[in-house]
Amino acid sequence: MNPSSNLVFIGPTGAGKTSLGRRVAERFGLHFIDLDVLISELSGSSIAELFEHLGEKGFREHESQALAQALRADGVLVATGAGAVLSAANRQLMAERAFVVHLHVSVKAQLERLSRDRTRPLLQRHDRAQVLQDMAVQRDPLYRQLGELCLDTDQYIPAEATAQLVLQLAAHWHQLTGPTPQ
Repeated sequence: MNPSSNLVFIGPTGAGKTSLGRRVAERFGLHFIDLDVLISELSGSSIAELFEHLGEKGFREHESQALAQALRADGVLVATGAGAVLSAANRQLMAERAFVVHLHVSVKAQLERLSRDRTRPLLQRHDRAQVLQDMAVQRDPLYRQLGELCLDTDQYIPAEATAQLVLQLAAHWHQLTGPTPQ
């Protein structure tokens, strides 16, 4: 059990990091930060624009800077992008500054949940199933290694997943209190 004033949600695209993050943050009195929104605010560009103009490497640099800024505060819940775990420095920062929750979802469920999504740059291809499978092969070991708690969200609607997370967090996370985030 990692005592911390912060939570970080990691996991594949479509696992529910943002939707569940908002609900869990409210339940525990945490300030919610969607890392993709923070990246856009800090850079003045959308995620798609960053990918288009800077490539994935440039985007990942912005992502690391935004994560570092978000985790300077206490009392936050950060919903990361699916690829935030690719950086060893990001993984170390998350492990040091937060209790990390791995939200898992199968590729089959991802395809269903993301069937109409046209905003995620890495999924704007005809072979979405293969892209998601390749990402899972690369990222799942990192999620499993870093996550201190794991919830498979395939079988749950958001309200049920939130209830499960709240129960599991109450049993496994020792919430430290800290100064109010700015």
